[in-house]
Amino acid sequence: MKDRVQKVEAALADAGCDAVLVINLKNIYYLTGFWGTQATVFISKNRRLFLTDARYTLIAKNVVKGFDIIETRDSLTEIAKTIAGDKLTTIGFDDQVPYRCFRSLENVFAGYHLRPMADFIEGIRMIKDADEIKAIRQACQISDKAFLDMLDFIKPNQTTERDVADFLDFRMRKYGASGVSFETIAASGYRSAMPHGVASDKVIQTGETLTVDFGCYYNHYVSDMTRTIHIGQVTDEERGIYNLVLKANKALIETAKAGMTYIDYDRVPRRVINDAGYGPYFTHGIGHGIGLDIHEIPYFGKSSETIAAGMVLTDEPGIYLEDKYGVRIEDDLLITEDGCEVLTLAPKELIVLT
Repeated sequence: MKDRVQKVEAALADAGCDAVLVINLKNIYYLTGFWGTQATVFISKNRRLFLTDARYTLIAKNVVKGFDIIETRDSLTEIAKTIAGDKLTTIGFDDQVPYRCFRSLENVFAGYHLRPMADFIEGIRMIKDADEIKAIRQACQISDKAFLDMLDFIKPNQTTERDVADFLDFRMRKYGASGVSFETIAASGYRSAMPHGVASDKVIQTGETLTVDFGCYYNHYVSDMTRTIHIGQVTDEERGIYNLVLKANKALIETAKAGMTYIDYDRVPRRVINDAGYGPYFTHGIGHGIGLDIHEIPYFGKSSETIAAGMVLTDEPGIYLEDKYGVRIEDDLLITEDGCEVLTLAPKELIVLT
């Protein structure tokens, strides 16, 4: 935690701010290790303040190190009083705050220049440290095991999409997850052509595809994995589409490394699908960062920014044929200086359940 706070302090000068006010609870966890429903952090050159109410004071005293812990139910006013003589000019703040909170900031810090800081701490969070990577790796291992168990659970023409989603959710908890990282997607047959087809009561039939997109939290960090399987039989067309998506997924794994631009990260697998004539059916970005949130920066598109060692990114090409079926294969990749490590190890060669 100390190293993370020092990174924030070092980045303040480059951001043109004398201090930063942190309200986002996941950013607060990242900086302090505190996990609760009410807290505020203030960091400047001379101060590190952690403010919470009486419900969390004892927890904070045991968890939060290197900060002055202040018990209060009016954090903003308390901060303003504490820093009154510090000769600060510009205070940055998390830009995604409720409007009512922003109005309070304007009122309490009327004598300061307030600067919204888009992705300030989130930008530091992009590069994961060893503890974060350990937690993400464990979350991925839990997802892997739940997927393998799911293959034995499915009974064609009996099991519903919702049954599959519930099974995965509870099985991941059984293996140590604290919860799911997003609402599990289980979409079969024509519904698998919906990239975010939330599980329904539809029965999974023989001759259909089934796409499952799921993940879990382990020690506050997420996994995010997608697999597509076939039930009972697979046509030549379906086999060809599946192998094309798998080829795109593997092409990125073989290419991804530190220094690769955002646009190239997206372009490598997209070119595989485009060259086969299915470009219009790959309807979303190739992936995103993961960590404390299921969707974190970076996102990929037409940017010359580069990925860096320590990022954990998804690789999720897909092809979706309306009213027929869809295929998506998603892995979590740890970027290294000379390549990447695949963290999601569940099988992804074509699986046909009988």
